[in-house]
Amino acid sequence: MTRSDLVTRLAERFSQLTQRDTELAVKTILDAMSDALARGHRIEIRGFGSFSVSRRPPRIGRNPRSGEQVTIPEKRVPHFKPGKALREAVDGQSTSTPGDNAL
Repeated sequence: MTRSDLVTRLAERFSQLTQRDTELAVKTILDAMSDALARGHRIEIRGFGSFSVSRRPPRIGRNPRSGEQVTIPEKRVPHFKPGKALREAVDGQSTSTPGDNAL
């Protein structure tokens, strides 16, 4: 499911909202989540899952072309842990066909 699919689905489900209002709502939510993660906060959505920022320590890697050692700096990366309800819903949907996107 893409962002535009989500906007379309929400606009269909909530007929009182226009396509533009739905687009703005989705953009606002995703921007707020991105900003919170960028500041290092944790986001928890009950029944869905939680987003957090994980730290990858610096390490020594190798350039595959030349074989020389390269220092890879520390990184902060987003991490998603699904909630119990989402895990059970996905596991229960294992009989569905590929490409089915349920909302």
